[in-house]
Amino acid sequence: MDPREVADLARLRRARDYMDRHYAQRLSVPQVASRALMSPAHFSRKFRSAYGETPYSYLMTRRIERAMALLRDGASVTDACFAVGCVSLGSFSTRFTEIVGETPFEYRRRDHGGMAGVPPCVAKVWTRPLRVPAGS
Repeated sequence: MDPREVADLARLRRARDYMDRHYAQRLSVPQVASRALMSPAHFSRKFRSAYGETPYSYLMTRRIERAMALLRDGASVTDACFAVGCVSLGSFSTRFTEIVGETPFEYRRRDHGGMAGVPPCVAKVWTRPLRVPAGS
């Protein structure tokens, strides 16, 4: 790997960390790409190549991941939706169902008592939603 590629990866990591910290804010690809010092198109291509998903897909997965934690803690679906930065309950529910495999209401209603006493860092890994590529 040449020094330019290493520098690109460091900038992509910086942009990804920015999305992780600011997931609940309105974020656009141009805004995040500017953190990586790249054009939006170049950033999107590089991000997908490095992380296996588009920046938008990554951001939505992080939002759903955080919403899952809120729902396990008893937040309403509406409150979880808006707390993670989504502006449409319908779009949130559709994306949640696509990623998690059940509706937010079903997920919230399910017993999560088995997670009691589990450190948050471990719970985060155990419950992390995994995207399955289309056609797999």
